[in-house]
Amino acid sequence: MSSPISVLLFDLGGVLVDFSGPADLNTLLPTPMDEAALIARWAACPSSLAYGAGTIDTDTFLTAFKQAWQIPLPPPALLAAWQSWVRGWLPGAEALLDDLRPRYRLAALSNSNAAHWERLTDLGVVGAFDPAIGSQQTGVRKPDPAIYRLALDRIGVSAPQVLFFDDSLANVEAARSLGFSAVQVDGPAAVRRHLLEAGLL
Repeated sequence: MSSPISVLLFDLGGVLVDFSGPADLNTLLPTPMDEAALIARWAACPSSLAYGAGTIDTDTFLTAFKQAWQIPLPPPALLAAWQSWVRGWLPGAEALLDDLRPRYRLAALSNSNAAHWERLTDLGVVGAFDPAIGSQQTGVRKPDPAIYRLALDRIGVSAPQVLFFDDSLANVEAARSLGFSAVQVDGPAAVRRHLLEAGLL
């Protein structure tokens, strides 16, 4: 019996794209933080969350983020540093997508923001998917169920037709609760391994 999967939906950072994020943020702080504490604070940062949902613009975000974290950089330098955290494709990502494109429709669903999306566009990442959806375009972020429903509407398929890959267990579980097939992975090699083991590649 053939698989119902016709669309592979990818998170970007940590799955196909090298994103340094909190590690590089720590180098900008007046006093570096413990990694676990920094990640927890980052995950709950109001300005970052609002920017990721597209409810504030880049200038407003930079002013609020600089103040909240006491970053001693002018906004243009902070923006340059922020965008540099998106480093490009992870090794093997482009070859994987080339192998998959003849068999599946490839789409992306990423918690992002305007500045990172601009960088992803410049690197050719956004153009590799049909469609690529950033959270800043939707008003919500994963794991909010609304963003998955928006993705299904945009792609034009039902949840059982989609296999979703993300590096966050919370995001994977949210997708599963809506009827997606979903797998937690940590890079292109893990995506390829799952597809081979499932007989999908």
